[in-house]
Amino acid sequence: CQGKGHDGRDHNPEGFTMWLAGGGVRSGIQYGATDDYGYYATENKVHIHDLHATMLHLLGLDHLRLTYRHAGRDFRLTDVAGHVVKGIIA
Repeated sequence: CQGKGHDGRDHNPEGFTMWLAGGGVRSGIQYGATDDYGYYATENKVHIHDLHATMLHLLGLDHLRLTYRHAGRDFRLTDVAGHVVKGIIA
């Protein structure tokens, strides 16, 4: 049951699983780890900006140069903190 009287929908942004295949991603690896309960990432933490930077890199785009304009200001999908996760690239 989502919610249970709390804010949010019981999503866990601190430790999650993602399955990637093809497109230059290394096969047969596990990258990172969580605590015993799967609540918090404990090794090789990847921020969403890092994931975006890596996906853009695999698509042949430079995440540092890819910007969009909003409210008169240029923004990057990867913000200022995104880095390509080289450990998952083939």
